[in-house]
Amino acid sequence: MTKRTSAKYKLDRRMGENIWGRPKSPVNRREYGPGQHGQRRKGKMSDFGLQLRAKQKLKGYYGDLTEKQFRRIFAEAERVKGDTGENLIGLLESRLDAVVYRAKFVPTIFAARQFVNHGHVLVNGKRVNIPSYRVKEGDVVEVRDRSKQLAVVLEAVGLAERDVPDYIDADHSKMTATFVRAPGLADVPYAVQMEPNLVIEFYAQN
Repeated sequence: MTKRTSAKYKLDRRMGENIWGRPKSPVNRREYGPGQHGQRRKGKMSDFGLQLRAKQKLKGYYGDLTEKQFRRIFAEAERVKGDTGENLIGLLESRLDAVVYRAKFVPTIFAARQFVNHGHVLVNGKRVNIPSYRVKEGDVVEVRDRSKQLAVVLEAVGLAERDVPDYIDADHSKMTATFVRAPGLADVPYAVQMEPNLVIEFYAQN
C-alpha cells in the first residue's frame, strides 16, 4: 500500500496552513507559499478569494474531492432541514473514508480512501469498497480480519498526534468503530479553522 504525500503537502503549502496537523508538514518549516514568488508579501485577499480558499481547504481536507463530488454533497446539505454549513460537515464526516480516518485505522485521509478501495473494510459485517459510502448512525465499521496486522493500521493506531472524536466509538483491540451520530462543526477535530459559512457564500454567488 503506497502512501501519497505529494498532494497533501502541496495543499498545505498552497493554503499556508498545516491542514491535517501532521508533524512533517512543510508549513511547519516554511510559512510562505510554494514557487519562486512564494515569499512575496501577500496583499489583502478579496471576498471571492477568501470564499474560494475556504472551499478548497475543506474540499482538499477530505482527500481532494473532485468539484463535482463536493458540489453534489453541498447540494444535499442545502436540501436537508437545518443549517447548511452544519449539514455539510455532517455529510462529509459520514463518508466511509472519513470514518475510517477518524477511527485511527489509517494515518491519513488519502490512505483511508485507498484502504476502503482495496476492500479492507466491512460495514455491519459486509465488505464495502466505496470511499464515499454514507455511514449511518449506529453502523459498525471494522477492519477485515486479514487486514488487522497491516503495517499502515498498526502505525495509525499508535499515532499520538490525534484522538478519536466522541461521535465515533472506536475499539482498537477489535478494530471496530461505531458511528454514533453525525457531528456538527464544533465536534470535528480539525487542525485548522474551517469556514463552511464562506463555502455557502461561494456557491451562492457562483
